[in-house]
Amino acid sequence: MASASSEPTALGPKWFAPLSRWAAKSWMFVLFFIGFFLVWEVSIDLFQVPRYILNKPSEIIMASRADLPRLLEYTYVTGLEAILGYVIAISIAVPLGLAIAFSSILRRTIYPFFVSIEMTPKIAFAPLFISWLGFGLLPKVIIVFLVCFFPIVLNAILAFSSLSEELERFSRATGANWARVFWKVRLPAAMPQCFVGFKYAALNATVGATIAEFIGSDQGLGFYIQISTGNMRPDLAFAGIFLLTLLGLLMFGLVTAAERLLIPWHISVRRNA
Repeated sequence: MASASSEPTALGPKWFAPLSRWAAKSWMFVLFFIGFFLVWEVSIDLFQVPRYILNKPSEIIMASRADLPRLLEYTYVTGLEAILGYVIAISIAVPLGLAIAFSSILRRTIYPFFVSIEMTPKIAFAPLFISWLGFGLLPKVIIVFLVCFFPIVLNAILAFSSLSEELERFSRATGANWARVFWKVRLPAAMPQCFVGFKYAALNATVGATIAEFIGSDQGLGFYIQISTGNMRPDLAFAGIFLLTLLGLLMFGLVTAAERLLIPWHISVRRNA
């Protein structure tokens, strides 16, 4: 009986340990976040800001509740565009980065081309894709792909080509073949730098989808913000902006969680643990 009654007590601290660690590290941010919106709420009446310019956070929440079904539908559309483009970018960029890192011919040809294209604003291609492919899902996914692809592939090239020669020679000296060296040494060593590209691309995925919707779309949060602004409804526009922020944070959080799961030994993960 004593051991049975003590089991929930033992599980309790273990269950709440991640939450307590997060609260201990994030309380300053939470206080700043609450204080920011309280100052915003009070300042609207204090400075007599017209409602067609800026609304209170409470008014934005009420307006978003009234239009919640459409907001959720458009959030799904923008999220689908961002996730599809992001996943396709990773699935193509990582193997291509690996190939370029191991091929001197590709390093001398495709790599400089990618660097030059990275300097070109990918959003400049958006009107072309929309005029070619219409207002559907495909042109938005292509634009998100372009925004995410180049940071991922350039970081992947750097990651797979940065293994020191001494470590590679030592691995070969142990009798390991090239496949074992790759899976046991080169790939784990490359993952931290790859995740730099993954996280940077995750931050930009929703940006690419939103700007593509600004240029030409009939649905999505970018379209919603544009229409709300044109109708002089900043409250609804800010509701769309808040949902875009949450969508971007969700994608970044999922990538960060994957980083903690796949490379828990790396110093960047242990410092933030």
